[in-house]
Amino acid sequence: MTPESPETLAAYPHPIIAREGWPFLLVALAVAVALSIASWWLPAALAWIAFVFVLQFFRDPPRAIPSQADAVLSAADGRVVSVGLARDPWLEREALKISVFMNVFNVHSNRSPVDAEVRQTWYHNGNFVNAALDKASLENERSALHLVTSTGAEVTCVQIAGLVARRILCYAKRGDHLARGQRYGFIRFGSRVDLYLPSDAIPRIRVGDRVHATESIVAQLRRA
Repeated sequence: MTPESPETLAAYPHPIIAREGWPFLLVALAVAVALSIASWWLPAALAWIAFVFVLQFFRDPPRAIPSQADAVLSAADGRVVSVGLARDPWLEREALKISVFMNVFNVHSNRSPVDAEVRQTWYHNGNFVNAALDKASLENERSALHLVTSTGAEVTCVQIAGLVARRILCYAKRGDHLARGQRYGFIRFGSRVDLYLPSDAIPRIRVGDRVHATESIVAQLRRA
């Protein structure tokens, strides 16, 4: 994982195409162009299809940020696969767990669900089972942030590698202040994000719902 300062994070809000994708895009483009010049039409056609796939995978569009102060925003694009009370393995507490599964056609940029300070970070090596399965939360490679809001609410945000994903990128570090919707990481090629919220938080989505990072409100924190 590569550290970045809060200033760098703030200066990189919406690049349209994620910078993590440029090496893949350049290689795919070079191969497609070379095959086209060589008039190897079938391999060239497949290479151009691969280039378009990589392009759509690494897109990173701008997003509107909801204004509700107590709202918890989705940290990822995808399908909600879990909503309910569960044990937060990072903070050892009962929590409302919300999990979003990202397939290869979703945007894979991850964004902060709340305005908060990063109090702690963790990284755990693991397996690469299908991220849509609930056991991925405990068995797969994962990176977690302990976030604390100005009102003292604690949120654990966990990036989880999937069956195809082999690279979790988390740029936030302890002591950083993240604004809601701020980009803090990326997972390559299929994955999952778990949110562990205070157990009295009110879910605003259901299993099966489609959500978008930053734009979708997934829960509401109770005010102290």
